[in-house]
Amino acid sequence: MSGVSQLEREMMTKAQRQYPRCQDPVEKLRLQCLARGASGIKGLGRAFRIMDDNRSNCLDQEEFSKGLQNYGVYLQPEEVQEIFQRFDTNGNGTINFDEFLISIRPPMSNARRQVILAAFHKMDKTGDGLVTIEDLKGVYNPKCHKKYQNGEWNERQVFQHFLENFDSPNNKDGQVTEEEFLNYYSGVSASIDSDAYFVAMMNNEWKI
Repeated sequence: MSGVSQLEREMMTKAQRQYPRCQDPVEKLRLQCLARGASGIKGLGRAFRIMDDNRSNCLDQEEFSKGLQNYGVYLQPEEVQEIFQRFDTNGNGTINFDEFLISIRPPMSNARRQVILAAFHKMDKTGDGLVTIEDLKGVYNPKCHKKYQNGEWNERQVFQHFLENFDSPNNKDGQVTEEEFLNYYSGVSASIDSDAYFVAMMNNEWKI
């Protein structure tokens, strides 16, 4: 993941640099997420799910505002209201947060999306839509990790650390969904201009 880490640092720096000049509230929110790293948008999704008490996948404006605050996103109240109204397309006072997250995810070509999904499905050996430590066995070799080689970590700790690359820093649960994986790599994708380079990087990283 070293190549990805470098790209992620570049993306975070780029987002931080663009933010002061940004006027659009939606873009401000996107940049604040990207400035946290590639898992920033995925972490926002988890903050929204915590607010969704009735599991409806929808939030009203108060829940939406509180979810942003809990995640540490700083926007003016009128900017939060503008974002909410922009995504409350049917005017019923709620927004679907899955659709919202897809909208704030940096745009990706179909070629990028397909290679990301191919990597996820290679890891998801059980095909249940979740990547866990059990899925990684036989797909990811922990014996190449420095901390395994020097005896500091056991096999399970290496797997756990690997999954944490894609996990939200505020809510680590040791499993990664397809949507979270897409959200993570949409952040990485934002720092790469060329489709061909991104696809080649993914093919090399995941041996697809």
